[in-house]
Amino acid sequence: MSPTAAGAPIPFVWHPRTRRHVPSAEIWLGVRTPGTEVVERVDVIRDALIRAGHREVTARDPDRRALLAVHSPELLEHLRTIHDAWSVGGYATDPGQDRVVPYVFPTVGMLGGQPLRRAAAPHARAGQFCYDTMTLIGPGTWDAAEAAAGAALTAVDLVAEAAWVDHRGSRGDAPEEAAPGTLRAPVAYALSRPPGHHAAREAFGGSCYLNNAAIAAEALRARGARRVAILDVDAHHGNGTQTIFYGRGDVLYGSVHVDPGAGWFPHFLGFADETGFHGGVGTNVNIPLPPRAGDDRWLAAVEELVGAAAAFHPDALVVSLGVDAAIDDPESPLRVTREGMAATGVLLGSLGLPTVVVQEGGYHLTTLGALVTDALAGIAEGAVRAARR
Repeated sequence: MSPTAAGAPIPFVWHPRTRRHVPSAEIWLGVRTPGTEVVERVDVIRDALIRAGHREVTARDPDRRALLAVHSPELLEHLRTIHDAWSVGGYATDPGQDRVVPYVFPTVGMLGGQPLRRAAAPHARAGQFCYDTMTLIGPGTWDAAEAAAGAALTAVDLVAEAAWVDHRGSRGDAPEEAAPGTLRAPVAYALSRPPGHHAAREAFGGSCYLNNAAIAAEALRARGARRVAILDVDAHHGNGTQTIFYGRGDVLYGSVHVDPGAGWFPHFLGFADETGFHGGVGTNVNIPLPPRAGDDRWLAAVEELVGAAAAFHPDALVVSLGVDAAIDDPESPLRVTREGMAATGVLLGSLGLPTVVVQEGGYHLTTLGALVTDALAGIAEGAVRAARR
């Protein structure tokens, strides 16, 4: 499926700085293993998008206020400075670790209700915001994470500038100036790397540092969308996105993913009975699937998410596009085919909404580029079909 056959090519946003994050390894059950969230991911996706005829746009630097709309200032400062402190501390020499890796975590159980203090030693501070040992920080991690967020925000700009007008027909970029509906349903794709949906307001993990999808959703709200739906089709539940919006009634989060109850990350969140609280009751939809679910069960779940989003009546859509549910991906047991990923895109596009697509997971380098381009072509096709209804 080509973008031309499905409709106009989708602009894609990226920045070369996203290549600066080189985790070098993961610490899995105390063992150093090769990293999976590697630089080559962004390269193979970008090459495939260019070959498919999509228009490349360079990401702008993100406005710090857009990051603060989602994350605490303390988390941002930690991500920006911890590797420098680690380097000054000499950990690359003793014990020989040049990446920031936590070893102690100030959990609620440890603190027992007492206030959290800032640890004096960088090796202790390393675990203050990180909740696993898999998400290492290197010298270029902050630059890459910031650029990934910038890609998501630039994609928001492309969509918002095309989507909303005030009653005089001029573009408006503030909520009070936005028309109740939209002129058309533009789509833009953010090649955001590292991914983001496991990052919460004050915590990061799961190879994620800043929550690009949540940042995009808040930016769409600021640009005129009264309600935003985030649909997450990564193979793993986006626990960070869920917790950020769990008490909100203006953002719906829906996710299809491998069942955490079957032993899969993030283990502690992502269950079907998590439906939101306070003002967000009913705006969180989780559909966990068993390993080896395959196309039929996967697509039925995506269709259910699309139905929930439609009933929410959003003005815009953010797609957390992980393609690690695919059959060859080493990080997931869901076994969705390439055709199933393309059909996933058609279902998402059928909502006919202004849409920002943000890259999440996908780790099989041989098929990664084709999976992303097929999903985007499907979204474009679905949007064309929706426009004809």
